[in-house]
Amino acid sequence: MPEVIIPGPAGRLEARYRPAQVARAPVALVMHPSPLLDFTMKSPIVDGLYEKLSEHDFSVLRFNFRGVGRSEGQKGAGDGEVSDAAAVLDWVQMQSPEASAIWVAGFSFGAWVAMQLLMRRPEVDRFIVLAPLANKFDFSFLQPCPASGLVVQGDKDRFSNPVSVGNWVRELNMQTDVQAKDIEIVYKIIPGADHFFTNHTDKMIRAVERYVRSVHAPAEPKKKKPPARSSRRKKTSSRSRAS
Repeated sequence: MPEVIIPGPAGRLEARYRPAQVARAPVALVMHPSPLLDFTMKSPIVDGLYEKLSEHDFSVLRFNFRGVGRSEGQKGAGDGEVSDAAAVLDWVQMQSPEASAIWVAGFSFGAWVAMQLLMRRPEVDRFIVLAPLANKFDFSFLQPCPASGLVVQGDKDRFSNPVSVGNWVRELNMQTDVQAKDIEIVYKIIPGADHFFTNHTDKMIRAVERYVRSVHAPAEPKKKKPPARSSRRKKTSSRSRAS
């Protein structure tokens, strides 16, 4: 998994980028929980999303927000991190200019950043968010939601209230129905799971995998270029010339 350094609005951003080995592979950005609580892109949930999307032929990138790990700048709680995500999206689009789609994914605070990016960047096609903090962060900017996606929630989550998240998802789906758009937000509840999906990570990953398979067709492997033909003519042997 190659390490990359991406120019960001507050300095360099540390990232891991794994390009897919298929033509026109979709791109996915995965964002970690709150920097103020010392979370990084090495979070097991973030790593699980990164690996699963890579398995399904996405070009995947995860990164540390400003002030985290080797990323430069000062840790924040919102706008700066959204600007970091926008800079990372610019970079990955340059790496994959022919990508068939762009997805954003995030866990906890990273889910809020992912949805902010979704609203600000019309080229984003789909989202996956885990345990969004709908009872702590303002998600009213999603009026209506511009793309389809998946929301996964544990019913024992003490930080991301299941009632608040469920009401939020229902409201988003009602708004898109009014707008007559072909958009659907799928809501998956994991029984017994807490905010970190402790002892239920496999169920969360399976929910993500089922959703990806339902909406993402496998891409074709990249075709290898045929070897260049030599422009030199074969020399005629002295024996053939003599004949």
